[in-house]
Amino acid sequence: MSLYQLFKNIKPYVYPYRWLVVLTLILTLIGSLTAQVNAWVLRYTVDEINGLVEAHKGLAEGLSILITISIILIGKEIVNSFIQFGQKFYGEKLRIYVAKDLAQSVIDKILTYKLAFYTSGGNQPGKLQTRIDRGVESLTRLVQNFFIDILPLFANSIVALIMMFNANFYVGLVGLCVIPIYYEVSRRQAVKMSGTRRIIRELRENKSQGILGILESITVIKSFIRENIESDKQMALQNNLTDAQMKTRKLSFLFDGLKSFVEQIGVVLIIILTAYLVLTGQMTIGAIMFHILLFNNVSAPIRQLHRIYDQMNDALIYSEGFFDILNADHQTEESGEYRPAAIHGEFKISHINFTYPDNDVQTLHDINMVIKPGQVTALVGLSGAGKSTLINLLDKFYTPDSGEILLDGVSLDKYDTAYLRENIGLVLQKNHIFNGTIEENIRYGKPGATFEEVVEAAKKSYIHDQIVAFENGYQTSALALSGGQQQKIAIARMFLKNPPVIFLDEPTASLDAVSTEQIKNSLDAIKVDRTVIIISHSISQIIDSDQIYAMKDGRVVESGTHDEIYHQNGTYKEIFDAMARSLNIDKISKTLE
Repeated sequence: MSLYQLFKNIKPYVYPYRWLVVLTLILTLIGSLTAQVNAWVLRYTVDEINGLVEAHKGLAEGLSILITISIILIGKEIVNSFIQFGQKFYGEKLRIYVAKDLAQSVIDKILTYKLAFYTSGGNQPGKLQTRIDRGVESLTRLVQNFFIDILPLFANSIVALIMMFNANFYVGLVGLCVIPIYYEVSRRQAVKMSGTRRIIRELRENKSQGILGILESITVIKSFIRENIESDKQMALQNNLTDAQMKTRKLSFLFDGLKSFVEQIGVVLIIILTAYLVLTGQMTIGAIMFHILLFNNVSAPIRQLHRIYDQMNDALIYSEGFFDILNADHQTEESGEYRPAAIHGEFKISHINFTYPDNDVQTLHDINMVIKPGQVTALVGLSGAGKSTLINLLDKFYTPDSGEILLDGVSLDKYDTAYLRENIGLVLQKNHIFNGTIEENIRYGKPGATFEEVVEAAKKSYIHDQIVAFENGYQTSALALSGGQQQKIAIARMFLKNPPVIFLDEPTASLDAVSTEQIKNSLDAIKVDRTVIIISHSISQIIDSDQIYAMKDGRVVESGTHDEIYHQNGTYKEIFDAMARSLNIDKISKTLE
């Protein structure tokens, strides 16, 4: 990303606070003028005192000079205090406001993206978080420092250079010639370091993702006693990051030394030239100090150029990843406008093919199904058969590569996505529990629900008695619940939502036998007059289904009722018999007899 593109991207976030920019610019202009006062006062003081000394006059005659310069310098410092406070305050205020808008904009954006965005392009949670955090930090720091440091420094430099030229053309020319040399050195430094900085960015993202992976997998890591392996992985990343950082610092120190040398050459040339002009009678002694101080004002931004370049390069590099996230409009979920008065739930799936993003292996092959409204349809198959993938397509989380899905006779693409999902209840094998109370987590299914409705949903999912047993009842943190209890909370959300279409993907997988039976009874009740698609390895939930589709390797291989499909002696029979054997049905039957 170029500097022009960076400012173009960030302009919409700064523009709403342009009044802060105007105030800062006014203060900068005033500050750039007051910054030259010391040079003028010093020249006046040296020349006046030198005249008094040559005239053999003492303190009595020079007292008025001391009083005058004291008043001017103290007055300047008072004015500068207000100017610097204003610049820092308005600059910080601008940074905070822009940071707020940038952070909120990226959150609003990523919430609109397709599920494919999060499973492709290296967009894992840890990497996304690093890009967002570093992007906001570097961009807002650049905005703040532009008005607090960069703009005042360059304004001071320009005003000082004009004054140098006005006092003596040749001295001003020396000051001017140093700037492009210093700039070129700084530019080459930025070019050489940009590649390493990108590597550092990638390593930081990988490190953040690695740490997140450890935290998410800590139980597995400890159960297999693989702490050393995970530690070695992180150490390798840390070593690579350290090497890249050291390479960056080494280059930085080398170029900083070269720039310091160029600056000092400029100071030497100014001293030699002004001394020559004094000796030839073209300049007063006070003018020597005058020009040296002015050159210091000219070279001040030059001395800060490496830091400014560092900040700009950080902003340029991290803004690439940040604005890639913010501007990924092609990842925005596509939505139609069709919003029928009611959804009955008849799905017709015709010749569907699908491949996950960044995956070379096709997941679904020529899928054809009819899911009738008001009936329970079961999807059966081994892991990897494509059952959950099909659910993702029906919920518009992904778009098929080819084929068509009709809902109540209308293409799924034409449906308003938000309206569609309002009418679909989804219960997964592992549902996310938010950081909040039990009541808040259940109410997530229907934000406007009353407390009585929340309680009723909890009763239907057989979690109410356990909730009221807690000291804080429904105000207990949901994260404190067991896995089975959290699953019941997720099912309670679905009861509260009360949609006409329900997708159940292993809804009782993490529940004990008693809870499974309780939930099955509740699900049986809610299935009435609803379209239900269930994925389950539970015989009891499959056998009662109105229609069963057996899937294998992304294809539908058999379909029919339990009796019909079982006697085809194919994939379904093989899976069903394996389920029965795993439950030790023969022994259970003898026990029950």
